[in-house]
Amino acid sequence: MIKVIFICHGNICRSPMAQFVLQELVNKIGLSSEFKIRSAATSQEEIGNGVYPPVQRLFI
Repeated sequence: MIKVIFICHGNICRSPMAQFVLQELVNKIGLSSEFKIRSAATSQEEIGNGVYPPVQRLFI
């Protein structure tokens, strides 16, 4: 199992975008069961806020 975590300040745009992009690539090559991909924040400022809507529309 390969574990990857992307971290940015608020976890509403950059790290979720990186998570979604890598997950999409892993899915396309058929290795999704080999990876655990997550994102996280370094601050508490955005707790309770969802992923930035333009980023969310790209992948969800």
